[in-house]
Amino acid sequence: MRSLISTVVLAGVLGTAATAQDGGQDLNQAASDPTASLTAYVFQDFYTSRYHGLDDADGNRLQFRLAIPYTLGGTNNIFRLTLPYVTSSPGDTEGWSDATVFNLTTFDRSWGRFGLGAVALLPVGDDDLTTDRWGLGPAAGFIAQANWGIWGLFNQNIIDMGGDGDRDPVNVSVLQPIFSVTLNDGWSIGSSDMSFTYDWEQDEFVSIPVGLQLSKLVTFGSTPVQLGLSYEYNFYDDGNGPEDVWGFTVKVLSP
Repeated sequence: MRSLISTVVLAGVLGTAATAQDGGQDLNQAASDPTASLTAYVFQDFYTSRYHGLDDADGNRLQFRLAIPYTLGGTNNIFRLTLPYVTSSPGDTEGWSDATVFNLTTFDRSWGRFGLGAVALLPVGDDDLTTDRWGLGPAAGFIAQANWGIWGLFNQNIIDMGGDGDRDPVNVSVLQPIFSVTLNDGWSIGSSDMSFTYDWEQDEFVSIPVGLQLSKLVTFGSTPVQLGLSYEYNFYDDGNGPEDVWGFTVKVLSP
């Protein structure tokens, strides 16, 4: 049960948030750049068609993510809120999982941007889908721009700050590689929301996914929207974590 709850909760921490059109980027590239200053309303559905160690089990998670850029003291910042809702799971549980909030201060450079900030875990999920632990920790990353697209790396860390004494502490570090190749006519292909998660309580990686996402930038009226289809395979098979995960993303952008 610990691995399933942790997977649901950490999925909210790990995903990439596209957020603004600046720094000379076109909108297609900026839509895939988590350091861009673009307001984004992200609606996602993740279907797990297979779990390690479980026969004939599947699950589904909806997720809403809001990314808002703002300036403070002459610096550029991005605030992000993630709210996951489990619609089905191998344990027949459904409901809200824990929320996460993330704030990144970004700094422009000739090659792209880097950012420093913090991520927090808020134990507001339903009884069977919460860690019942508060978490807070540092975050850092960079995105480099190239003629063909973008590439970079982000690191987020949740340090346990207390909570229900009957629940396991949450101390994890996350590495998220990011790349996106810009194609013609609004198409792009790149990494999925794949994030490598190290659990300091278990002293091992507990998520090792590899995946791709195909995206298309379209316009509804005057509103740009990025649509994405993704697939991930998780190579960590010690436990009952997700094995095959399919994703669909609708990202409404406000340049």
